[in-house]
Amino acid sequence: MTRQHHLRGVLLASIACMLWGISGVAASTLFTLNHHVTALWLTQIRMISAGAILLIWGQLIHAQPFQIWRQRTTGLRVISYGLLGLVPVQLCYFEAVKFGNAPIATIIQFLGPFIISIYYFLFKHMTPTRPEGIGMVMAFVGTLLIVTHGHLTSLAISPVVLIWGGLSAIGVATNTLIPRPLLPKFGAMAVTGWGLFVAGICLNVFGPLWRVHVTLTAAEWGLVLLIIIFGTVIPFLMFAHALGYILPTTASLLDAFEPLSATVFSVIFLNVQLTTFDLVGGALIILAVMVLSLNGRKMMNFFRRRRRAET
Repeated sequence: MTRQHHLRGVLLASIACMLWGISGVAASTLFTLNHHVTALWLTQIRMISAGAILLIWGQLIHAQPFQIWRQRTTGLRVISYGLLGLVPVQLCYFEAVKFGNAPIATIIQFLGPFIISIYYFLFKHMTPTRPEGIGMVMAFVGTLLIVTHGHLTSLAISPVVLIWGGLSAIGVATNTLIPRPLLPKFGAMAVTGWGLFVAGICLNVFGPLWRVHVTLTAAEWGLVLLIIIFGTVIPFLMFAHALGYILPTTASLLDAFEPLSATVFSVIFLNVQLTTFDLVGGALIILAVMVLSLNGRKMMNFFRRRRRAET
């Protein structure tokens, strides 16, 4: 693979992550402009619309998205992926944004990779490596700074924000682990498209869309479309395309652009005030995820060298 292809992959993944960060800022703006817009309603609209677009696009390019329902086990996994993976990673994230702000919600959600490490330690009996241990300590300290602002006897952010943000971080883990067996066979577009669509439909149990009457201005509808198209569909397609040029570990490093873009655009456009503790804590969490990703890259290189030696 040429350097040009690698740079293309880095650029695509970076822009995708920045768009995900901007979608959080757009959601925060929408919640501020219209108090009748709920996180549940916005999540439903986002999931159903984005899922339908991805499935239609997959059908047009002959990706055969309906193949996934031919087996009961794969169909059940898609449903669990939508409900246990995508719902917390999107609904809980928007709730954290609504009760707090986009930068803090995105940074807390960024703890997801460490929840995956804890899962492997508890259930797969895989002891964390030294870089993972260092990363976990950094992430813990960073979270502690954000939550307490250095005062260990009190919380600097609302417990509601912490709870919703923590649930969204757990969602990042389940969102990563549950669909893994499906991706090689059915492709990311079909799996994500069905996960989004099914989850959006199922959320009607908690608040049917047809019973919710939300009046939006043209500008507010523009924000909704931005979240659906530029905050969901386009970045997903860009990120999936980028994985054809770069390693997943490289892509996970570039995920840092999501909290960074959420922070920068919130400060510029929403005049969000972040303290030194927030900035230092966020930086520690981002660096911690980079440490974890770099460790993953070393492991992949090791297995590649071993495979070459065996052949």
